[in-house]
Amino acid sequence: MKYILTVFLLVTSLVSINAQHLEGNISLHAFADNREYANSNRFSQTIFGARFSPEIGLLIDSVHRIRVGFNALHEFGSPKFAAKIDPVIYYQYQKDKWDFYIGSFPRQNLLTDYPRVIFKDTLTYYRPNIEGMLAKFQTRHGNEKVWIDWTSRQTDLDRETFLFGISGKYQTGIFFTEHYAMMFHNAGPGIDIPGDHIQDNGAAAIKLGIDLSDKTLLDSLTFNIGGVMSFERTRNVSDWQTPKGYLLEMHAAYKRFAFSNSFYQGNGHQLIYGDQFYTAKTYNRSDFFYTPIKYKNIEGQFIFSFHFLEGEVDNQQAFSLRYNLSGSKNLKRQSNY
Repeated sequence: MKYILTVFLLVTSLVSINAQHLEGNISLHAFADNREYANSNRFSQTIFGARFSPEIGLLIDSVHRIRVGFNALHEFGSPKFAAKIDPVIYYQYQKDKWDFYIGSFPRQNLLTDYPRVIFKDTLTYYRPNIEGMLAKFQTRHGNEKVWIDWTSRQTDLDRETFLFGISGKYQTGIFFTEHYAMMFHNAGPGIDIPGDHIQDNGAAAIKLGIDLSDKTLLDSLTFNIGGVMSFERTRNVSDWQTPKGYLLEMHAAYKRFAFSNSFYQGNGHQLIYGDQFYTAKTYNRSDFFYTPIKYKNIEGQFIFSFHFLEGEVDNQQAFSLRYNLSGSKNLKRQSNY
């Protein structure tokens, strides 16, 4: 109740500062993700729940935006109404080619394009917000993003941890290139732990590809090849470890159906935020998509995945439903003259 009251007072006080529009947004993400990974001795689990995230805020001078709200997770079968509630409170500057965020703001559509070898997809379920800053520069040929995500503030007992990175895409004609980089910094708490050391754990990837979507009857058809390198060390204990490998990927989509395939070969990676399958030296993932629900602000999609590695085959079945409703009200009085 204290948080809700604070949000209400903040929004109502901001109305007096020449705001142009009062904005609102409601998002629902329901998901069921069954992961049968026992054959390769990875972690099998079923992730089943829903996230609800309302936001309210002001658009000032068509450039400055302030939003407040929350993001609540309920995992089905849990006795708790909400397993976790994350605050949403951020400022956004958006003008011409620039887009800047600071605060606690949604990860969706900002960093969800990272390869799974660098960022595992469970972040969508359990860490929906970025808590920090992100700047994006957009042109008609592509974009560039730089960001920092503070994951733990240092106290006497809590560690100081944060992520930072850069990513971007550039396309001309049918050819494109993408790059991604991330570093996780894991430092100790305020009270030293004997034998504890600072840990650095990150990765970088670059891709070169071809987009044939406009050259075929398909809605989308892309191919790319790329290289991946991770950077891992424990300070004063080990030197930098730099496993390397290459990726070969394709994606095709037609109406409500899609198919993606990703092949990796090289050294195994020990990335804290990376997908566990990339600890293998050779790994292939095939995804089949079917989208039976696609109407205005709502989309529901089935995904059937097969994981081929170490002479074994694991499988995964998932369903995701996203609903997003936005609206705004002009706060300026319209003149009759």
